[in-house]
Amino acid sequence: MKRLAAAIAAVTLLAGCTSGAPAVSVTPPPVVSSPATTAGPGAPTPSPTPSASTTAPPSVAECAATVVDGLSLRERVGLTVMVGVTGASSSELSVLRSQRIGSVILMGQHTDGVAGVRRLTARLALDDLPTPLLISVDQEGGVVQRLKGTGFSTIPSAVVQAGLSDATLRSRAARWGRQLASAGVGWTLAPVADTVPADMTSRNEPIGVLERGYGSTPGTVADKVTAFVQGMHDSGVATSAKHFPGIGRVVGNTDFTAGVKDTVTRSDDPYLQPFAAAVEAGAPSIMVSTVTYTRIDARHPAVFSPTVIGLLRDQLGFDGVVISDDLGAAKSMASVPADERGVGFIEAGGDIAMTVTPGLADDFAAGIRRAARDDPAIADQVRAAATRVVAMKIDAGLLPCR
Repeated sequence: MKRLAAAIAAVTLLAGCTSGAPAVSVTPPPVVSSPATTAGPGAPTPSPTPSASTTAPPSVAECAATVVDGLSLRERVGLTVMVGVTGASSSELSVLRSQRIGSVILMGQHTDGVAGVRRLTARLALDDLPTPLLISVDQEGGVVQRLKGTGFSTIPSAVVQAGLSDATLRSRAARWGRQLASAGVGWTLAPVADTVPADMTSRNEPIGVLERGYGSTPGTVADKVTAFVQGMHDSGVATSAKHFPGIGRVVGNTDFTAGVKDTVTRSDDPYLQPFAAAVEAGAPSIMVSTVTYTRIDARHPAVFSPTVIGLLRDQLGFDGVVISDDLGAAKSMASVPADERGVGFIEAGGDIAMTVTPGLADDFAAGIRRAARDDPAIADQVRAAATRVVAMKIDAGLLPCR
């Protein structure tokens, strides 16, 4: 990807987070053959003209678009909302079914090992949803490891991971990914791609204090992010580098503090390098933070900023799934009405609005549906977002494409 390579180079110079779905059938356009000619004596035999039956199979994007074209607005909107699930209780499952939700994040601490988590994910294999659920979890290592017990390694913090060679980290990440896959989890909302300056480590509450960062220089972080993404990819597990465009230079933690601002990060900042590396390594999703970046868009938190998400799309060349940091329980979102949070993210260009609080899923979905009915442009954004989510499901093997 030449544009992405150029973006990374520029940043570097500045530097001195199967179920029985039906097969997708896409009918390709017929191939028009050229008129037959009569060959004279001794003339070479012309190559046979290919028929429509030998045309190339549909692309993942075409298959995804076909699936989305067959969905109702309610089902499309459901694909754009992620809901927190702790035990797959009847009330949680009811929310998933009623709102036609497309993805979940496992919350709480699960210490009953791979077998216990597999029982949980089996209850999430709902056969009455239009597409199988993407099941995700925060499984970074250190203090952020939701799944533990027999069959799960104890994953060290990013600070410790950073001390491994890139090859070793890739190998370890592949092992951690295989453990997730064996438990029915196909998506980890990791790695952390935030760079924390050395002089801020003890003051940066969301990353530095918790030892969630790979280092204090963007190049080092980029190398470790690449190794982690590649290792998880080797195991068939999706990743989500976070928290774009970086929360390594803030003090407050948006989970517990409102009005957190970054007054340093620019649109051409070298601290974007680890996110560019994640894109280059093939991360299928990138998570956007709820911090406000005053030198990029002073009027909106990143999750509601077309400028920030446009930076990810246009400058870094990312065409995968853009997911929000939590918009449900996070203190940073408390002043925003619940039914405006999901639509604000989709309208800014995002794809999956996350609420770890299941009780807010109805508000999220209702707000997006209402806006899509009122504004054809938002309806188009919902369709585009749903298509990217379905494409990710196809790539994850949850849906066939043929």
